[in-house]
Amino acid sequence: MSQEYENILVPVDGSKQAELAFNKAVATAKRNGAHLDLLNVIDTRAMSYNFAGMSDGSIAYQLVDKSKEYLDELLERAKNEEGFDNIDIHIHIRLGNPKTVVSFDFPRDHHNDLIMMGASGLSRVQRAMVGSVTSFVKRNAQVDVLVVRTDVNNKLPEK
Repeated sequence: MSQEYENILVPVDGSKQAELAFNKAVATAKRNGAHLDLLNVIDTRAMSYNFAGMSDGSIAYQLVDKSKEYLDELLERAKNEEGFDNIDIHIHIRLGNPKTVVSFDFPRDHHNDLIMMGASGLSRVQRAMVGSVTSFVKRNAQVDVLVVRTDVNNKLPEK
């Protein structure tokens, strides 16, 4: 019996690990004829500090704008380089705690049956301080989670 996924969630944060997950998710979605949700979560906990006198609203607007540019770039790359124009890809931006948005909120609202994400987008110090989103998701998500460590050819990326 083979498992076919219909609705794949790929959370991305701009890291190399997230890019590996994105590339592999595009290939998986093509094979399965699946819908792909591309998600960037802007961590609102970081906005509680007043950055250089800017208001929280202007910070949020700038972060959303940058996130939209990044997601549009990935979407364009999937369509142009991967030939993914015949399958449905949606981009999403959410504000909140990345751990809970990726583990619970988004998959529940969008009926995802697989989450594909990079091994970790954080440095060792950041993981020690805030914990890994990937570790939290793989322990708590109610759907299958695939942690991507290799490229689409199953080769470790060069450092």
